[in-house]
Amino acid sequence: MSKLLTHKTTLLILIILLAFFLRFNKVTTDPPSLNWDEVSIAYNSYSILKTGHDEWGQFLPIHFKAFGEYKLPSQIYFSIPGIWLFGLNELGVRITPVVYGTLTVLLLFFLVKELLDNQWVGLISAFLLSISPWHIQLTRGSFESSFSVFWVVLGLWLILKATHVKDKLTNWYLILGGLAFSVSIYTYNSARVFAPMFLLFLAWYFRQWLLSHKKNVAIATAVFLITLIPVVQFILQTGGNSRYKLVSVTDDPGLIPRIDQARNNSTLPHIFNILVNNRYSYASYYIAGNYLAHFDPRFLFISGAPHKQHHVQGVGEMYLFQLPLVLYGLWVMWKKKLKYRGILIAWTLLVFIPVSVTNDSIPNALRTLLAVIPYEIICAIGGYYGYLKLKKQDRNWLPVLRIIAIFVVLVSISLYLYNYYFNYPKNYSRDWQYGYKQAVDYMKLNQDQYDQIVFSRTYGEPHIFVLFFTAYDPVKFLNDKNLIRYEDHHWIWVYHFDKYWFPDLGDVGTKYADWVKNNPGQKILFVGKQGDFPADRPVLDQVNFLSGDPAFEVVNNK
Repeated sequence: MSKLLTHKTTLLILIILLAFFLRFNKVTTDPPSLNWDEVSIAYNSYSILKTGHDEWGQFLPIHFKAFGEYKLPSQIYFSIPGIWLFGLNELGVRITPVVYGTLTVLLLFFLVKELLDNQWVGLISAFLLSISPWHIQLTRGSFESSFSVFWVVLGLWLILKATHVKDKLTNWYLILGGLAFSVSIYTYNSARVFAPMFLLFLAWYFRQWLLSHKKNVAIATAVFLITLIPVVQFILQTGGNSRYKLVSVTDDPGLIPRIDQARNNSTLPHIFNILVNNRYSYASYYIAGNYLAHFDPRFLFISGAPHKQHHVQGVGEMYLFQLPLVLYGLWVMWKKKLKYRGILIAWTLLVFIPVSVTNDSIPNALRTLLAVIPYEIICAIGGYYGYLKLKKQDRNWLPVLRIIAIFVVLVSISLYLYNYYFNYPKNYSRDWQYGYKQAVDYMKLNQDQYDQIVFSRTYGEPHIFVLFFTAYDPVKFLNDKNLIRYEDHHWIWVYHFDKYWFPDLGDVGTKYADWVKNNPGQKILFVGKQGDFPADRPVLDQVNFLSGDPAFEVVNNK
């Protein structure tokens, strides 16, 4: 027995080391660049570290205004240690998701052990999560979604522990489990919807146990609700739904024109035309379609999500070999009436509700990352019980089947990693806002020669990249009298601070010729895309995407 435990412990350690390696290896260069959300999270962490205030001057805020979408606080505050240790750079930003991504793999083992009382299924689940394209992609960059997964897994594990331990520990496990779910709500917007729904389901699922532990449940519930007071206050305030307005189906500016077009083209009687073609029917249609899109096998096992930052492209969110294992796992759960199967099914069904009301990048891997946990557990159940079934039927085939299984897994992982490290950076560096670092590096070396630096906002939010890659003093930024911000379509743009200006060099009035004309006698360095400058202007520096296509050109007015 002790040898078996030692064997399983060794396997778990190896799985955790594998998980860490797959998330840490070349993490500063793959993904090929920090995107603007990563940079925004990092600079606000840096500003809190240095001043206690965010980029808007708010002291230890619960919600970070950032670009006007109001980022949730967990990722920002938990990124502070990494930035303190490694500095304001790629490693400082991404070490945090590497760590909690690896810890999620470990927590999954303990969760499955508590759910099914089966360490082998726990080990298989942890292994599958460690090699998961879905989870690896979103724990190599600083994505809040992956952090919410950590907290939900931790929260469910603690609540399950509460139902299995003696009364003295029950209260503490319940309180800590509730707090973990609370932190998930402060981590990512999808978790704000999923966590309360899932907790209500758990309350119904464990209703008999809850009735016999009323005092413990009352205390834990009170603590949980108290921690949510700032969230409720914020949601009720103006701006509390800013992020929702940016992505929701009901706020899609194209919704009403599509309804009007459908009414004009309809041959139905007027009253039926109104009943069929209206905001509610169309919203319901899109919401249902969005929900079902996330069960599409093409999304799960073949091509994955279309958003280039959220998925490597060319493979599914899970490996193709997992498809039969998931199907068999579902059958086993139903046939054997496995303990807590209802929790896994409810998790899977509830997790796609928040994303169904959004209107961009459907199916979406980021907003649905929480689904990776029940899927990997179900897949592990299929693999484990499938192996036992084959073992009973004919032991002579087992060595061959093991070799085939190992070969299929290794080939699948190898193809994915080759795609990730060699094809993905080259093909999709533009989607990661590649080139800002290189452009800012040139700017830093030469900015003392100029009165103004004009950086086009063609690719979006250049000011945050300037702040980050120059490690601009947060105190100086907060106190800058030249700071100009403005709002456009629920999004905040920084137009000017210090000597830096951030217009769109393609707009009338802020083109190169306009800027030179309006600033006579000024020495100006321009950073923009190809075509922003007269053909006769000497290009001082050019930054290309990794595909070789031009990203930025640097010129001056001398």
